[in-house]
Amino acid sequence: MIDEGIAVTTNVVDSHVHIWTPDIVRFPRASNSTEHTRKTASFTPEQLLAIATPLGVERVVLIQMNFYGTDNSYMLDAIRRFPTRLSGVAIVDHEAPTVRDEVPMLASQGVRGFRIWRDNYAPDWLETESMVNFWRLVESKQLAICALIDPDAIPALDRMCARFPDTTVVIDHMARIGMGRALRDEDISALTKLVRHPRTFVKISAFYALGTGIYPYNDLLPNIRCLYHAFGPERLMWGSDAPFQAERPHKYEDSLAFVRHHLEFFTPEELKWLLRRSAESVFF
Repeated sequence: MIDEGIAVTTNVVDSHVHIWTPDIVRFPRASNSTEHTRKTASFTPEQLLAIATPLGVERVVLIQMNFYGTDNSYMLDAIRRFPTRLSGVAIVDHEAPTVRDEVPMLASQGVRGFRIWRDNYAPDWLETESMVNFWRLVESKQLAICALIDPDAIPALDRMCARFPDTTVVIDHMARIGMGRALRDEDISALTKLVRHPRTFVKISAFYALGTGIYPYNDLLPNIRCLYHAFGPERLMWGSDAPFQAERPHKYEDSLAFVRHHLEFFTPEELKWLLRRSAESVFF
């Protein structure tokens, strides 16, 4: 059953979902990946849409699963099969000489952004020459940089946003403030300062992994309120981070219920930005 808030939040866009298949013959995992198994053995587009559609989620942004590495084949296959409902954020090797051809090729197949995170790179990973060149390339194609960062990387991201003011930047999971550490005021303060970059967005997502991780996630309300007052609803977007948000004891519907019923400082019209329009403007 669709909850009572659906009247003002239909046609929802989930800005952050991972998918994978147990078919490792057709879609093999990266040889250097250490994460070849998950609690959820399978999370296909069909499984995703079966959960999301009854809750009013009409479109989804797929985030390349890290254990596929830079082979985006499974995500692209899903977009081909559901072209009106799915778009994607890919992972590429930004240091590879082929990246200049790969970026537009992926864009032609429904990719609207590229995920970056430290992984095995050096501490200054965000400001290396190859990363600077990659940002320049993504900006030239009018695509998005999707940054998975921890709070200590916010200053470097701030400098890159200043260097590339026309680049659309989407910060995953509220910069993971409160993941494995306290919900610190200084971290949210640093994140809100990125409002000075007009093409920077923040995902209100992955509630299960932040703070206590216990529904109804009310310990996250002060941080979300700060982001709301800094960025406004037009630069915030909801994402579930499914299937992790859907793994017991967590539920996919809890993520939506928290947004629809506990963010009382959003007006119904503003919730449309959080739950649809912001993600639409970047990824569709």
